[in-house]
Amino acid sequence: MIAIILALSAGLLFGAGLAVSGMANPARVQGFLDLFGQWDPTLAFVMAGAMAPMSLAWVLARRMTRPLAEACFDLPKTSGVDRNLVVGAILFGSGWGIGGLCPGPALADLILAPQQAGLFVLAAFGGMAIHRFALR
Repeated sequence: MIAIILALSAGLLFGAGLAVSGMANPARVQGFLDLFGQWDPTLAFVMAGAMAPMSLAWVLARRMTRPLAEACFDLPKTSGVDRNLVVGAILFGSGWGIGGLCPGPALADLILAPQQAGLFVLAAFGGMAIHRFALR
């Protein structure tokens, strides 16, 4: 139960951060990617601001013998750059640039602007289903 409460709290905090920072607004992201037009540096400040608490979290995690709500840490193994990573990054970046949304803000926007985010979320779930089907 504690794992569910912690996950829900983290998700709510993340969503609130997206809303407060303006990152749930696709125009902000597209403005950041518009280097030769009306460039908006807001996303850079949000990313820089996120580095401090994440750095602290990694330091604390290294000192812990186990996570708060699980038996052991389950960290991904890095395997370097491969075709799947490159193709995934291209697809993610293209969708982010075109739609101005990535999965976190899109889910937050289901509450804030459901008409605009709904198609993106459906397309994202469709892409995940196609990926899962293609790997079988």
